[in-house]
Amino acid sequence: MEIAYIPSPSRGVLHLGPIPLRGYAFCIIIGVFVAVWLGNKRWLARGGRPGTVADIAVWAVPFGLVGGRLYHVITDYELYFSEGRDWVDAFKIWEGGLGIWGAIALGALGAWIGCRRRGIPLPAWADALAPGIALAQACGRWGNWFNQELYGRETTLPWGLHITSSTDGRVPGYYQPTFLYESLWCVGVALLVIWADRRFTLGHGRAFALYVATYCVGRFWIEYLRVDDAHHILGMRLNNWTAIFVFIAAVVYFVLSAKKRPGREEVVEPGADVPDGSADDAAENDENGKNGAESAEVKAEAGTDGEAADQDEAKADSVAEAEPTKKS
Repeated sequence: MEIAYIPSPSRGVLHLGPIPLRGYAFCIIIGVFVAVWLGNKRWLARGGRPGTVADIAVWAVPFGLVGGRLYHVITDYELYFSEGRDWVDAFKIWEGGLGIWGAIALGALGAWIGCRRRGIPLPAWADALAPGIALAQACGRWGNWFNQELYGRETTLPWGLHITSSTDGRVPGYYQPTFLYESLWCVGVALLVIWADRRFTLGHGRAFALYVATYCVGRFWIEYLRVDDAHHILGMRLNNWTAIFVFIAAVVYFVLSAKKRPGREEVVEPGADVPDGSADDAAENDENGKNGAESAEVKAEAGTDGEAADQDEAKADSVAEAEPTKKS
């Protein structure tokens, strides 16, 4: 008897007249907005200017989408270039298929270009964005739910995912909801990075390295549950090997960076170390101070003149009193 399960959507596309609204695209867009919103808050807290995160994201996001698609197409080339397949489908990104490894790699290149144009250190910007990127992945994984893809092995668990589609070789049934596992894991990674950044004052790219390392740990075991076709090397899926190598690289960077450049950057954006409006306030305070000093000086001079006048008047009275005495 079916007690509970996670239902799949009846369709992943809604049509607003001639315009298709795809759930997969919506999840990615929501993820981007969440990443920019949280990244901007963290950037301002570190002394940056408002709007800088969004300006650099204009470079990072397109590069990331291209990189994610390239990684997917290259590692699953048989889906697009084998016999009976249409290579044009490789450009249909809205049908699913983004590799996070390629998205991060090429997205970092786009971010580097944006940071270089603004004179900002890339590691500092990456630290501010790290938890937001994890939350963006958490949102993006729900796009796989809309497309009924990238699920795990068959299961009888009450939270099993009910697959109803039979296209592209799918077999309807109940499977491990790996999209949900990874989404929840990414939320945990974001919270961990935020906590560790506050507790240990991470800087110079170490918060980003922590995000990468912890994500790789979760991706490694989640990858074992998936049943979609994948290339295997020495009995392990390609993404497992990628997770291992990227994890090692992130840990090595974290350790070396902590030794070479401990602490956190004091200035993350040139000219933004003084909060907006404070310069004007300081100038106003200086002006008020000057005016106050001038007023005090005027009062002091007036007081001095008054005292001198009183003394002269007192002397005059004394002389006046003394003169009658002499005459008498």
